[in-house]
Amino acid sequence: MKSLRYFRSVLIGVGSAAALLAAGAARADAVETLRAFSRETTSGKADFTQTVTSPDGAKKKTSSGQFEFVRPDRFRFAYTKPFEQLIVSDGKKVWLHDPDLNQVSVRPMSQALGATPVALLAGGAIEKDFELSAQPPADGLEWVQAKPRQKEGNTVQSLRVGFRGKTLAALEIVDAFGQRSVLQFKDVVSNPKIADERFRFAVPKGADVIEQ
Repeated sequence: MKSLRYFRSVLIGVGSAAALLAAGAARADAVETLRAFSRETTSGKADFTQTVTSPDGAKKKTSSGQFEFVRPDRFRFAYTKPFEQLIVSDGKKVWLHDPDLNQVSVRPMSQALGATPVALLAGGAIEKDFELSAQPPADGLEWVQAKPRQKEGNTVQSLRVGFRGKTLAALEIVDAFGQRSVLQFKDVVSNPKIADERFRFAVPKGADVIEQ
């Protein structure tokens, strides 16, 4: 009987070790999933819901819209609820249009991208700008932390990307002030044909333009 109990304990130990190894492999695979996403997904589109939580966790704001991108560096965030707002890049410049204010902010792409959340999703060389590390699974997703290599002047404290299988599912951003923003993606389409016109922007008549 003693030898049987010992045998069972050995099996449990082996099983636990195997489970730890499997979990470690799964987390390592999450990093490779992000690498494969960057390498193989040359374009994409999805609906998103964004929830922004204050540093103390007391206040939350929710918005939604559509996200489109074509590598390298062309993207379009079109917020539709609760207010319209558009962020679009043609790969050279980034425009932010606020219809309520009738105001447009413009920045050169070289100043706007860098180690930013959108660079993680639509950029051309993620490991140039980020250090990648696997995180424990949570909320049914496999997570990868992306730590910006450039510290000076960076307003992002931390970034995490979540995948459900091989599909992009979430992006979590914590800014330098501790504000947390989570984008949840649905109806994700990989490598669709997206017209170039989607990434062009014409300044509306009468809008105030702020060059940065």
